[in-house]
Amino acid sequence: MSNNQDNLETKLSDAKASAGGMLSKGNHVSANNTSAVEVAKTGSMKDVVLWLLAAVFLIGATLVNQYLPGYWQPANDVWTRIAIIVALIVFALVCLALTHQGRAFKILLKDAGVELRRVTWPSKDETFQYTWQVIVMIAVVGFFVWLLDNFFNWFVGIFIG
Repeated sequence: MSNNQDNLETKLSDAKASAGGMLSKGNHVSANNTSAVEVAKTGSMKDVVLWLLAAVFLIGATLVNQYLPGYWQPANDVWTRIAIIVALIVFALVCLALTHQGRAFKILLKDAGVELRRVTWPSKDETFQYTWQVIVMIAVVGFFVWLLDNFFNWFVGIFIG
């Protein structure tokens, strides 16, 4: 029995050590051990070019419907314009995804997914109970605001006549 207890204590201390490392503020766990902020702060000339291309594609997507049919006959078809607009938006999003900030956003989404898996969601009974508590509090506060409104209407009515 002493051996089992020692074994359990060893496992417990190992679990505490690994949990302490995961919960420390300075230790940010992500796909490549760099935080999204560190990745987003880095930049290069490639990022500037990609941001400008994305801006041009998005501005072009807003202007397609108005100007393109006057210059290109097939653009008179609505579906052709829709396809061009969608393609320009997709190209802009691809350009943005290839920047350092786009990579940082992907890291942020992965980290958010990890955090969502750690959330303890309320049970059905807890949700029902909290919902009724919120509804009752809304009714109480609503009644109080209604009383204040009637009081101030009466009070202002005294002076206005």
